[in-house]
Amino acid sequence: MTQGRGRLLNAKEALDKQKRYIVPGVALYYSEPLLLVRGEGHRLWDDKGQDYLDFYAGILTVSVGQGHPKVKAAVKDQLDKTNHVSTFYLSEPMLELAEKLAHWTPGDLSVSMFTASGTEANETAIHLARQATGHGEIVALRNGYSGRSSLAQSLAGMSIWRTPYEVPGIRHAVSPNCYRCPFGRTPKTCAVECAKDVEEVIRTETTGAVAAFIAEPIQGAGGFVVPPPEYFEIVAEAVHRYGGLFIADEVQTGFGRTGKRFGIENWDVTPDIMTFAKGLANGAPVGATITTPDVAGHFTGPTISTFGGNPVSSRAAIATLEVIEEENLVENARLRGEEFRSGLDALKERYSFMGDVRGMGLMQAIEFVRAGKEPAPDLLAEFLDETKARHLLVGKGGMMGNVSRIAPALNITSDEVEEALTAIGGAVTAMERRHPELREIA
Repeated sequence: MTQGRGRLLNAKEALDKQKRYIVPGVALYYSEPLLLVRGEGHRLWDDKGQDYLDFYAGILTVSVGQGHPKVKAAVKDQLDKTNHVSTFYLSEPMLELAEKLAHWTPGDLSVSMFTASGTEANETAIHLARQATGHGEIVALRNGYSGRSSLAQSLAGMSIWRTPYEVPGIRHAVSPNCYRCPFGRTPKTCAVECAKDVEEVIRTETTGAVAAFIAEPIQGAGGFVVPPPEYFEIVAEAVHRYGGLFIADEVQTGFGRTGKRFGIENWDVTPDIMTFAKGLANGAPVGATITTPDVAGHFTGPTISTFGGNPVSSRAAIATLEVIEEENLVENARLRGEEFRSGLDALKERYSFMGDVRGMGLMQAIEFVRAGKEPAPDLLAEFLDETKARHLLVGKGGMMGNVSRIAPALNITSDEVEEALTAIGGAVTAMERRHPELREIA
């Protein structure tokens, strides 16, 4: 980023330009926002030359680290050939990526439609389901997030991400949140009412024939909320019984993030449609929707996507998937995730204002609370500043804005996990010293 030509902006100048030229709804982290100017591997540098260990990966997007040699080489090679063609023409990179996804995904999922974002991927999935079933109504989840379009915002189950101009035909079931169970249950007394509520919503709030149920295997923006083990099997059976399809939104959980290839595989359920974006291409813009030949056969078009299947993004995605395979990164995510979770659980035992630690693999979260599980977004804000001061970057989320989302690249090392845990431990220690009343939380 330059000012005119040559001189780099500093953080203050960049913030001034942000306020002047970018719409105010675009949020920034930290009381003093960071200007990041360079990245390599799992580290980012700001305009002052300070380096940071990245444990958020551009919102779970930089799967194999900044500037991975194989991904970078694939992008450079493609730029020497073509940088763009539309879907009106055959494109070898797009077709190769489609074939690779067909081999990666479970069951009979094998036919893809490419777009440029997760929002578009979810829009495509809804369109597919409606055409394939002949039904119109959709069931989504409270606390869920599906993107930024009018349809996606209508699917959202979080007020801050919704639009006042709702697309009709969408109903919301309760979120399967074991820490804040809407039915007052605990994991030991769970009767999976959250799963049964999906059928209740279909019976009482729809015509009784639905097009689809859409859910993230682990809710992302909602704060990495993990459903109980039986949840998706119960829900998928109910949705199919009422004529609908199950759409798994794998935009954040896909491609090894949870310690399995796809998040839904932790529940041993095969969806009818899956959607991808984010980590698929290590930061290159891409969206993908994959389904079975039977469902895809109903999507006869005509349709196009100007940027879908872009050859540069497709080559980046192919290279990213090859790196994940060659470096055994699904297993690395599982192992490093176990190490990281063990460290977070140990901190939670000591600091009770870390009300909940949850997640799978390299998708872990800390929910900050006061007495009685009162959400504490102010503590999260302090946590972000404290981890930043210790050169660690983490994310935020949750319905009440009190959850830190932590998700490094899949090829993170044990030493880097330990470095992150040291920074997190230092951050929560400093917070407790500043707020001694936090020691009294039951």
